[in-house]
Order: sequence, then structure tokens, then C-alpha cells
Amino acid sequence: MKRTIAAIALLSIIATGHGQEKARGTFVPPFTPPLTLSGNFGEIRANHFHGGLDFKTGGAIGKPVRALADGYISRIRVTNGSGHVLDVCYRNGYTTINRHLSAFMPAIARRVEQLQYKEESWEVEIVPRPDEYPVKAGQQIAWSGNTGYSFGPHLHLDVLETATGDYVDPMPFFRTNIKDTRAPKADGFLLFAKPGRGVVEGKEAEKVIAVGHRQPVEAWGEVGAAIKAYDYMDGTLNHYGVYSVVLEVDGKEVFRSTVDRFSQAENRMINSWMYGKYMKSFIDPGNTLRLLKASNGNRGWVNIDQERDYRFAYTLQDAFGNTSHYAFVVRGKRHPITTPQHREKYFFAWDRTNYLQEPGLHLVVPRGMLYDDAPLHYEASTDSDAVAFTYQLNDKPIPLQAGCELQIGLRRMPVADSTKYYIARVMPSGKTYGLESTYSDGYLKASILELATYTAAIDTVAPRITPINKSMWARTRRIVFRLKDDGSGIASYRGTIDGKFALFGRPNLTKSFWECEFSPRHVTQGRRHTVVFTVTDRCGNTSTVRESFVW
Repeated sequence: MKRTIAAIALLSIIATGHGQEKARGTFVPPFTPPLTLSGNFGEIRANHFHGGLDFKTGGAIGKPVRALADGYISRIRVTNGSGHVLDVCYRNGYTTINRHLSAFMPAIARRVEQLQYKEESWEVEIVPRPDEYPVKAGQQIAWSGNTGYSFGPHLHLDVLETATGDYVDPMPFFRTNIKDTRAPKADGFLLFAKPGRGVVEGKEAEKVIAVGHRQPVEAWGEVGAAIKAYDYMDGTLNHYGVYSVVLEVDGKEVFRSTVDRFSQAENRMINSWMYGKYMKSFIDPGNTLRLLKASNGNRGWVNIDQERDYRFAYTLQDAFGNTSHYAFVVRGKRHPITTPQHREKYFFAWDRTNYLQEPGLHLVVPRGMLYDDAPLHYEASTDSDAVAFTYQLNDKPIPLQAGCELQIGLRRMPVADSTKYYIARVMPSGKTYGLESTYSDGYLKASILELATYTAAIDTVAPRITPINKSMWARTRRIVFRLKDDGSGIASYRGTIDGKFALFGRPNLTKSFWECEFSPRHVTQGRRHTVVFTVTDRCGNTSTVRESFVW
């Protein structure tokens, strides 16, 4: 009898969706309801999923942020990417990460500042003991802000399952505080032909299908579908990621995505799931992202092997159960399928370690770095002034699961100092940006995250430092410099006021401003002060400016 009751309870949890989160704990909201969001869990971002909820703050900085339950502050950080960050471990089995804060509570703020001055670093981390900063549900723990890589005031809140470290959807905790009666909407579909195994409209290419398109799309062999879709909520113009996407073909489920949890190790696998802004409804063989499920025994690829109509039907659902339906028809029409041709030397297989060795080039891509087989469109080119060949590993960038070592040899060294050379990524526009590189025995080494286009370059030009609104420094108690480097990129910086370390940082990563907010604790009032600010790029080129102000 006890086993039967337990089984029924488990089935109930699974059926309701988000059951584990509901069963294991509750949270009070971080702000006074009602709550509105500018971003939801799992939204598609460049190279990663959005790991939490973005709560709007009405455009204001400094809104009190509350603890969601009883627990303790487990980590305190200042970072360039997330700004001021506070982690809180709760007794209900979850840990939250509060990002982009404007300030910590006074005792924590003093401890952070002391460490910054001790380590002479803007970026610091503190891991307190569990008994140092206990919190109660509803207690203020910080102030919201716009620090780090942030385009406006808001609170980014991640919820992690403490035992596994998985990011989980926070929405179930705040469902009663958020209004959402709007269903997701599709913006279009794609139909892919599997290379060497299928054709769409007689070609091995993808076909864009508009929403409401009534004419059948002809295909033969193995094809895969993708959808571009967004969710919407009441009272806001923002759009969001879609919680659940289900594809059925002729009434049978082929593929399902449920964006409810992922691990940090899975984060970059978003590059395998997405094709531009489209979510693929098939799974690459090297993609182990748990939120994707294929149920047709062919990883979601559909075999069009009869001359008849196949009905592709999508069902979209958000975390509140709002649902929408879309369909289009694929008509089977027999067509010859050409076996793809590729140069074996430039064929990278997803399930093995791959090597590419060319004059002046060494590349190793270990097993597990590719999501699918990659026949490379490799080319090498140069001009008379170049210090190295330019290597196009592929004409379209292919994302890698983690960094892989690339070595590029120098053809000539017009500058004797080997530290002045670096590997640069070449963008389609022709612009380049530098990678952190090392030199040894005629070769530069760097770690790359995409099979794209790379070359080597020289950087002998120091970064540029520009004072901003110097006349306002004393009034605002804020020294501001703009930094720019057109070569290898900025590696480090350091500032002093009257010969003593000054805490400069980059409060908002979307702007090229480095700031020092000074106070009487560190700067004596009523006199002229001298500021010295030094910046060094990755090739060791250094710039220094000396300015004065009265305060």
C-alpha cells in the first residue's frame, strides 16, 4: 500500500511539470509583487542559455533585493561580466545567484572593498563560512543595479539545484506573482535536407517556410525541421524563450524540447541546437543536451520515403500552460540524392580526435569538441606584407564545445621582439580581434572556440587612454577614463592617486569606461591630487597618463 501511494505521488509530481521545484521548497519574491520580466529562463543567447529570470526594476537602480527563504550567503563576487554578485544557499535545496547588483549590504561592502585594496584588484571573490551571513526569508540582502554586462537596470536571478549544480527554471517559484495569458508565437520554419541522405525542393539546402504557408514543400529522403518562435507575457513588449516545443509528423511525436534545466557543461551545446534564430527539431550526434528528446529512433530526422503528403505539426507551450499550434505539409516526391564529395584530409569527424597540419598551421580538435561531422571548406591565403598566412578553417564558423589549440607559424619577423605577435580572429567584415597568444619556436599558440578564419598580426602600438569629463571629477568623486586598443586587446591596468593604489574598475561592461569612485577614506580632502593610470595590452605595449584635480 505504501509503495502504491508513493508511486501515485511521484506520477502526480511528474504530471504537473516543474514538480520537483514545487515539492522541495517555496520562495518569497525578490521584490514586492506584481513582478514583470525582461528575460526568462533558457532564452537563446550567444553561445549560452540565459540561466535565470531578469526582473524589471522600473528603470531604477538601487531597489532592495530580498532573500527568498531561510539560508546563508555562500559567495560574494565582483566580476566584469556579472558586476556585483551575491550567491545565497537556502535550506530548501536551492542556491540563487543575484547578478548585476549596484551594492552589497554595508558589512559585506566594507569587506569587499578591503579585499580589493589588499589584492589591488577590482575583481575579487569571497567564500564566507555558512555561519557568517545567515539570512531569513524577506530580509534585504543587496540593492539591484546595472553592473557588469547589462543593458539596463534589472535583477538577474539564477536558481541552482544545490546538490547537482544544475540551473533550473525559477518560474514555478514565482508563478502566482506573474501574469501571463499569452501563448508563444511562431515566426517561421526551416526544412533541412540531411547531407547525402535527402533533398528539399530538389536541393541539398534548407527551405524557409512562412507561418501560414499553404503549398506543400516537396522533399525526398531524410529531412529535419526547425522553428523560430518566441513567448510573450501580459503588460510588456518583451519577447522570451519558449518553454516547450513538440514536433509531430502524421500525429506521432518526433521531437520535444523542454527548457527546464541544464548544467554549465551543457551551456555551449546551444550552438548545436540553434541554427541562427531557429531551434532545430533534430539532434546532432555529439549534442548531449538533456532538454532535447527525439522519439523516432533517428534523432528527429524524418524519412520521406513515400510519394504522399506528410503533416508536420508544432505545439508550443509556455511555463504557464498557454499553448499554440502550427502546421505545414511536406509532400514526398522522388528525387535523386547525390553523395556528397569532400577532401578526406579536411573532413573532421565528431566522434574522433581530428588533426589538421598545413604549412605554418597545426590544429588539434579532440574527441567531444564537435557536435557533428564537419567537411571543412579550408583555404589559405597571404599577401606580401603579412607575417603569416590567413587560414580559413571553414567558410562558416563551426562552434566547438571547448577551447582547442591552434598554432600559426610566422613567415617573417620584422620586429625582433616575439612578444609583439599574436593570433587574430578575422571576421567576415575584415575586422580582427586578438586572442591571448604565446610564442615558441616560430609558432604562436592560442585557444579557439570556433573553426573560423585566423591569422597572425603584430602589435607595437600602446592602448589609448582618454580622460572623460575631467572638470566633473571632484564634484562627482569619480575619475573616468576611456580605453581603446585596436590590436591584441587590453590585458591589465592600474591606477594610483598621490602614489597610492586607486580602485579602478569597469562597472558596466557594455561601455569602454574605467572608473574610480574615491572617498575620504582613501583620498585626503582640500588639496591637489595626482592621478596616474597605466594600461598594458596583451603584447606588452604600455600607456600611462598623469592628470591632476583639486578636491
